[in-house]
Amino acid sequence: MGTVKFQRFFRAAAGLQVDRNDLKRYTDFIDDKIYDLILIGKASAKANLRDVIEPWDLPITKGLQESIHRFEKLDEEIELQPLLDQLTARPPLDVALSEETEQRLPLIAGGLSVALAQTFATVEPDRKNPGTAQWTVAFDIFHLLL
Repeated sequence: MGTVKFQRFFRAAAGLQVDRNDLKRYTDFIDDKIYDLILIGKASAKANLRDVIEPWDLPITKGLQESIHRFEKLDEEIELQPLLDQLTARPPLDVALSEETEQRLPLIAGGLSVALAQTFATVEPDRKNPGTAQWTVAFDIFHLLL
């Protein structure tokens, strides 16, 4: 994702000003959270005696679903393919993703992105440029939830 698109997205999602240094934190965050969702999806698929993770295996909460819808409405053309490329570089999980699940991952990543931006705005509403401490707090919040 280009830095300019990344900055435009966070400005549109929560009125935040992020910089080039935040891009690495952001991509690591999305990569880790997508991986976490897939790990849970793997457990669900295995419990149902399947080797393929279907969209309903992923633990998409009501809040994340709402964030996905907000992402769809943002009318920003964000290219999330690099996130999926990072995801495929992970070690095999002994299960495959269905085509439908793979197609949903960019929307899920977009929903996570909106939720992350909203987390910054909720934790420190007056801060427009999140620093290291704010990124750490946001990551810790998501770690508790996903």
